[in-house]
Amino acid sequence: MLQWSLSSPWVGGARSLAPGVLACAVAGAAAAFLSEHYGAPVMLFALLLGMAMNFLSAEGPCQAGIEFTARQVLRIGIALLGLRITLAQVVALGWGPVGLVVVCVVLTIALSMVAARLLGFQGIFGLLTGGATAICGASAALALSAALPGHPMKDRATLFTVIVVSALSTVAMVAYPMVARALGLDDRLAGVFLGATIHDVAQVVGAGYSLSNQAGDVATLVKLMRVAMLLPVILFASLLTRSRNGGSGERPPLLPWFAVAFAVLVVINSTGWVPKAVQGAGNDLSRWFLIVSIAGIGMKTQLKELATVGLKPVALMVGETVFLAVLALALLRWVA
Repeated sequence: MLQWSLSSPWVGGARSLAPGVLACAVAGAAAAFLSEHYGAPVMLFALLLGMAMNFLSAEGPCQAGIEFTARQVLRIGIALLGLRITLAQVVALGWGPVGLVVVCVVLTIALSMVAARLLGFQGIFGLLTGGATAICGASAALALSAALPGHPMKDRATLFTVIVVSALSTVAMVAYPMVARALGLDDRLAGVFLGATIHDVAQVVGAGYSLSNQAGDVATLVKLMRVAMLLPVILFASLLTRSRNGGSGERPPLLPWFAVAFAVLVVINSTGWVPKAVQGAGNDLSRWFLIVSIAGIGMKTQLKELATVGLKPVALMVGETVFLAVLALALLRWVA
């Protein structure tokens, strides 16, 4: 029986995946160490380390595990983001901040898709970059990439988006608190502004609590509302994919399984039955899975491919970031 179990398909499958998964985990752990000691975004470190190890994704023992990590581990990490959010948190914000977040997300993504076409790109590239800018940075880029149709350039576009949105988020973390103070915003409005505009959750927390505890609390809640917008935007991406496929080929599900799992976890988390320790563990596991999976995506991509991107995509994302900040400031009177 022992001999049978060691030769079973399950064990054989795990053995084939182990080298690649382990390589991604090592890169992820190194990225977390570097981020903690140097203060740069962990996703950016994970990408760069992954790309430095891209030779592992060529034919060899690591290939299958890297592919598994970049796809399936990524989806599990996205689903676990649901443990960050409760419906009570959204209600506690009041209708003003909720309306501001919805308007900012919708208009930023819509403008991004139009601008992408004007710059000569496909509209779905604007959806990818606009979603990353408007919702939650690298996590949104990864989630939307997983929901969008397959394309030879999709991995490169995703990597580019994660790199630029991480860099812009770091700049915003430093600059936006100074903007809030220069404009004379009180702690509540400053928190709304920071939570509605900075891309990544970690940078929102850092910027908010650098002003005050109240600004940090408000910024975090507003940011979590933006994370909750991930579900309808993924639904939109799925509908767009289905409409493009038309009647030919196999149509993808209306919502990917990881988006359904995300929604289910939000509902369960809203009941109050989930212990704080489980919520914390789920958040940590989600963050770790996303770090490891982005390292895997980095391993699948050649750095020289990114060097050929050009300035237009960078200009697109900078424009999206500036538009989001100006729009949020213009709408702040709604929540005053």
